[in-house]
Amino acid sequence: MFVLVEMVDTVRIPPWNFQRQLNDAIAEELNKKLANKVVYNVGLCICLYDITKLEDSYIFPGDGASHTKVHFRYVVFHPFLDEILLGKIKYCSQEGVHVTMGFFDDILIPPESLQQPAKFDEAEQVWLWEYETDEGAHDLYMDQGEEIRFRVTDEVFVDTSPTGPAAAATDTPAQPGQSAPPPEDSGEKKEAPYTLIGTICDPGLGLLSWWNS
Repeated sequence: MFVLVEMVDTVRIPPWNFQRQLNDAIAEELNKKLANKVVYNVGLCICLYDITKLEDSYIFPGDGASHTKVHFRYVVFHPFLDEILLGKIKYCSQEGVHVTMGFFDDILIPPESLQQPAKFDEAEQVWLWEYETDEGAHDLYMDQGEEIRFRVTDEVFVDTSPTGPAAAATDTPAQPGQSAPPPEDSGEKKEAPYTLIGTICDPGLGLLSWWNS
């Protein structure tokens, strides 16, 4: 679930931090920059593990800060495929069951990966498992806050780096004295930079224990 990733970065230390130990100042700057951030194709950065090498520090003309090339290892949340994790149901939607692990929320279990047969209750906005017994089928609801054990089957990284201004909606230039019309709101949902796709690997949820009690 957690891995150590070797990284290299140039760290800028402002002059007011020169009185501190260099390692401490660099560690603080690295955590400010990376902690709780998703690095594309790497994972969710948690915290600095250690600094393995410091190269020479430089002060450039016009900038009183020091710049140091740093080799370090960082703790990253990046589960491997087929790893089994434990989380809680955050909410349900037509897309599937959305799961949280407390520090990471972008986990989706699509409908085809739920226990079957499953259906979505529009009124309650929850998925339910039509659990078959000798006495017939019983609806077991996947309620918010219930624990769920799932297996990671895929991961999706999205590059959310800033892009240039959107192209104009029309090729017609604005007339003299007139301002160009504002771009229309696309209404697109903001994409998560890192999403895990999973499948339920056992009943979990406390459903069977609840039914048998």
